[in-house]
Amino acid sequence: MKATTRLFGEIDINEEKIITLERGMIGFPDLQRFALIFDEEKGLDATSVMWLQSMDDAAVAFPVMYPNQIKEDYNPTVNDEMLLPLGELNEDNTYVLVTLTAKPKKEDTTVNLKAPIVINTETRKGCQIIVEDDLPVKFKIYEVLKEKKEKAEE
Repeated sequence: MKATTRLFGEIDINEEKIITLERGMIGFPDLQRFALIFDEEKGLDATSVMWLQSMDDAAVAFPVMYPNQIKEDYNPTVNDEMLLPLGELNEDNTYVLVTLTAKPKKEDTTVNLKAPIVINTETRKGCQIIVEDDLPVKFKIYEVLKEKKEKAEE
């Protein structure tokens, strides 16, 4: 399927890669179909940013990351009932992502640890949830990523 996007222009998206968020994203309940876009040649590392591109509105794409890349002990408490519509989740079929907010000063860039996106890769269903733990909506990541990059270069 051809998709026109604001950030990437026209791209090919395999229909089997479309993720459905039946309740949409917080603040965007009408956007329910998404594709996860990243540079496949570079792969994913500790500083990788991916894009959750709306297939319903070409102008909307959320920058996202794996939370464990910036907070290794990230394991929030979740109301299991909220995840029931996704199907049976296990370690192999579950992606957890957090949205990233880039700031003019890169030191102020944050991720939202309070409202992760959980995706079942087998059913291609996902949802954004509010976790029960007292986690920050704005968790600064610059220093964490800088430190990881320095360790990788050693």
